Amino acid sequence: MDPRDLMAAVEAVLPWLDGAAQAPDRPVLAAAVKLSLRTLAQDAPGKSVEVRVPPYAAVQCVQGVRHTRGTPPNVIEMDARTWLELATGRLSWADAVAGDRVAASGSRADLSGLLPLLRAGS
Repeated sequence: MDPRDLMAAVEAVLPWLDGAAQAPDRPVLAAAVKLSLRTLAQDAPGKSVEVRVPPYAAVQCVQGVRHTRGTPPNVIEMDARTWLELATGRLSWADAVAGDRVAASGSRADLSGLLPLLRAGS
């Protein structure tokens, strides 16, 4: 994946994240979520944690015990805005968890050491 594609996709949603614009069109938001989740999976390869941002995408990442059937033991789920705020450093993992913006279950369901992915427009 070309890092410029990720930057372009994320920069397209920054005005919304910063409160200066309404939510972007669904394809624009979907591209930002999908490319940033792919980046997470590349940065932390593995299959022990599943990160879900419905309805846009889900990835498996982080090395460790791999699950083969059913729901994985380590699941993280959040909405698109929360994910993109985390990915760009606009929201800390601790604040997202404390604010109940992230549902995380399992002993490995902690992305604090992997975020932010980038600091676009900071």
